[in-house]
Amino acid sequence: MSKSLRPYLEFATDTIVEAGKITLGYFSRELKSSFKGDGSPVTEADQKTEQFIRRQIEAKYPTHDIVGEEFEAKKVKQRGYRWFIDPIDGTRYFIRGVPLYSVVIGLEIEGVVEVGLLYFPALGELLTAATGLGCWWNGKPARVSPVKRLEEGIVAYSDIAYFYESDSIKPFERIAASSHYRVGWSDGYGYLLAATGRVDLMIEASVSVWDVAPYPVIFREAGGFFGDWRGRETIYSKQVIATNNHLLPQVKELLAE
Repeated sequence: MSKSLRPYLEFATDTIVEAGKITLGYFSRELKSSFKGDGSPVTEADQKTEQFIRRQIEAKYPTHDIVGEEFEAKKVKQRGYRWFIDPIDGTRYFIRGVPLYSVVIGLEIEGVVEVGLLYFPALGELLTAATGLGCWWNGKPARVSPVKRLEEGIVAYSDIAYFYESDSIKPFERIAASSHYRVGWSDGYGYLLAATGRVDLMIEASVSVWDVAPYPVIFREAGGFFGDWRGRETIYSKQVIATNNHLLPQVKELLAE
């Protein structure tokens, strides 16, 4: 599979870098934003960036499905290949000039995420992975941390309100109480930190599929795990974790209590 995935990875890498340049044209400038039905903000930058990525995919792979945050999903007759796009993950950061926003692309083939990319244009950090081809952080191999006890670990998350809203604050509190340090306001950057061994667990309680589409292959190739709170690798869950394989049993046990 790895040889056949390389063209997809190279295409997606070129695409995500160019998409990042589009976001930088809007970053740290006064932007008008509106709110979608779920209460999340959207800007012209989100829309223009997703439109660019969609055009690139449609031109190169016209028979592939496309699922993005800002526009209706494109479904075609050929099944098996589905691209996921989040043009700006962290739009709230983006609007306020915080550089922790990212561009997200994932490719699912026959139900398995095989290619995943995460790019932080304002920081210059690029994380890429494909099955059998490794996980790479700015051209260097990316590996999850070697920490074996959550008591020594750093936990990242996004907005604590999501744990309250999803009635999952108690499991999160058990994780927090068992860890060495907790840090919020992470979103995609928390996953980057976990995949590169700079934090030990990223946990969220309310995500959409385009938010997390690249992470199964990124963490597989980085030597770790991404999936739901029960320990199943999936992008189709609202409640997800990303960690190393040493901590996974302890994390699952705490979440299940």
